[in-house]
Amino acid sequence: MFSGTGSKRSLTLVTTAAAVVAALGLTGCSADASTAEPESKRFAYGGSSLKLTTHEVATELVAADRKDIKVTRWFDHAAGSERLIWSLKGDTLDIDAGCSGIAFCDAKFKVEVPRGLAVVRDGKTTDLPGAPSPRH
Repeated sequence: MFSGTGSKRSLTLVTTAAAVVAALGLTGCSADASTAEPESKRFAYGGSSLKLTTHEVATELVAADRKDIKVTRWFDHAAGSERLIWSLKGDTLDIDAGCSGIAFCDAKFKVEVPRGLAVVRDGKTTDLPGAPSPRH
């Protein structure tokens, strides 16, 4: 059915990967951000508009009575190398949380911004109550 050494190696790799995934599944490796302990970070910000990059991680965006930007992160992982980012550079807030490799992780964010701050989220204008339209 299979001919050559390359096919046998491919079959071995696929079989090994399937066995590892099955073993991890049987051990109950799972991750649930809703059960994770939240972490928060605040960023001083005086601009009138903000670019928010979420890397497709679930993110709730809220206009609040505050002068700074508050980011709350819930992150849970059971396997894999974690990748956690929350940084403000200029007018861009970059947030990300995930895993690489054979990974089981879950993440969510809540970003609270001052009322009146215009926010472009992942390249799209948001419609926050009391916020002006962002200028490009």
